[in-house]
Amino acid sequence: MKYNRCGKSGLLLPQISLGLWHNFGSVDNFENGESIVKAAFDKGITHFDLANNYGPVPGSAETNFGLILKNNFQGNLRDEIIISTKAGYTMWDGPYGDWGSRKYLLSSLDQSLKRMNLEYVDIFYSHRFDPETPLEETMTALDYAVRSGKALYAGISNYNPEQTAEATEILKRLGTPCLIHQAKYSMFVRQPEAGLLDVLEEKGLGCIAFSPLAQGLLTDKYLKGIPVNSRAFNPNGHLQLEEISEEKVGKIIALNEIAKSRNQSLAQMALAWILKDKRITSVLIGASSVNQLHNNIESLQNLDFSKEELGAIEGILL
Repeated sequence: MKYNRCGKSGLLLPQISLGLWHNFGSVDNFENGESIVKAAFDKGITHFDLANNYGPVPGSAETNFGLILKNNFQGNLRDEIIISTKAGYTMWDGPYGDWGSRKYLLSSLDQSLKRMNLEYVDIFYSHRFDPETPLEETMTALDYAVRSGKALYAGISNYNPEQTAEATEILKRLGTPCLIHQAKYSMFVRQPEAGLLDVLEEKGLGCIAFSPLAQGLLTDKYLKGIPVNSRAFNPNGHLQLEEISEEKVGKIIALNEIAKSRNQSLAQMALAWILKDKRITSVLIGASSVNQLHNNIESLQNLDFSKEELGAIEGILL
């Protein structure tokens, strides 16, 4: 595993990080999730990404991860891993369980630490921009989380380029530099290329890409239609059947042909395609099995693309 410097900070993150968005909730098999985390660490994945609402049920991914830590990462092993969590989406009923107020962010962080039985997280994120709360309030909450010792670094997620630039400047004035931005980025979702990556480079932030496989679309699952065990059929998933058009399936098939010519699976090529940009610190993958995890890690064996390959990919995606 190669480790990339996160922006202009002193922190190194693995090229591939493990996200616990799916497969680690109370509705999932605990032993399977535990095996995935252990296998990831053994392969050099040191960064584990959570949020307060990951599950389902919301909060259960953090609870289960806390048990995994207790069973497998005692003692100094805590110092060998990076744990991230976030607050910003709906977590509990009432006016204080959502968005970006100081009340919500700091209460949520306390709850997250209790669920995971931790004294601190390494990175605490504002999970989304709140148009109703002054950005200074949200950023001051992140600053306080770091100054209080409950987080080592502050991050933001799902902020547009302008919001990112402003948030970064506020945190800089407060004395807690923004470490990283977590953005949705894949071959099918390329909004970060429209200014965000430039802002991150200018401001010295790292970037971690989530949903790099477009929630499973950029895999071999959909080459022959929609399988019943896919996210599109999962009532707890976020991928909707209507998102899988004939045109998109055609693009998936064409991209898969390029991947085969590179001796990669489509998923491996999709991850490599993200990592070709040096502004990307890490890609965030999910995994439903140890075998799937290992297959994704193998993408690191071929990160180079020829001009012809890049041109062919662009021709398919445009």
